[in-house]
Amino acid sequence: MDEIYDKLAERLVPTSASMFSPNVKHLVGLAGPPGAGKSTLAKEVVRRVNRIWPQKASSFDDEVNPPDVAIVLPMDGFHLYRSQLDAMEDPKEAHARRGAPWTFDPALLLNCLKKLRNEGSVYVPSFDHGVGDPVEDDIFVSLQHKVVIVEGNYILLEEGSWKDISDMFDEKWFIDVNLDTAMQRVESRHISTGKPPDVAKWRIDYNDRPNAELIMKSKTNADVLIRSINF
Repeated sequence: MDEIYDKLAERLVPTSASMFSPNVKHLVGLAGPPGAGKSTLAKEVVRRVNRIWPQKASSFDDEVNPPDVAIVLPMDGFHLYRSQLDAMEDPKEAHARRGAPWTFDPALLLNCLKKLRNEGSVYVPSFDHGVGDPVEDDIFVSLQHKVVIVEGNYILLEEGSWKDISDMFDEKWFIDVNLDTAMQRVESRHISTGKPPDVAKWRIDYNDRPNAELIMKSKTNADVLIRSINF
C-alpha cells in the first residue's frame, strides 16, 4: 500500500502547492464501507503530504520546520449523542443501528465545511470511543492547512444533506473493497473491543452490512477508486 499512499499524496501536492491564499483549501472526500481502511489511508496520505510539501513550496527556509499543511477531518465526530438517540421514538433501535446515516448530524458537518470554505478555519468535533460520544471543538483546521481529507462512510451519498456535503469536495475518493472481507475485519474489530463473537456477528448482520451495502452504491460518485488489499 505504500506505493498507493505515495501516489495519492503526490496527486494532491502539485494541486495545492500553488494555493498561497490563506483561505483556499483543497477538500478531499474519502468514503468507503466500514473495514475498508479509510482512517489508515487518510492518515498515511496526510503524513506524506506534510513531508513532501516543503520540497514543492520554495517559500520555506531550510532551517525552519514547516507547519503541517494537511489534516484529516473524520466524520466520526458528527455522530449523534447517546442522549439524542435516547430521545428518539425507539431508543433501543436507535442504539442498535448507531452508525446508520440517520444516527449522524450531516447538517452540522455541512455547516463546518461551509465555514471552512468561507473563513479558512473551523473547530470540529472528534469522537471519544471510550465514552461513546462526540467531543466538541476537539480538532482545529487552521488557515495553514491547505489539504483537508474528510473521511467518512456516507460523505458521497446523493440523498438530502449528504448530497450537499458531497458537492463541497474538490475531489472524491472511494476505497473499493470486497464486502465479505470488510465485514470480517469489522467483526474482528468488534471482538477485539470485548464483544462476544455471537454479539459481533449479530451486529454485522443487523447493522454493519446493511450500512456497507448502502455505502457501496455511492462509489459511482467518486473521481478516484482505490482498491483495498489484504496483507
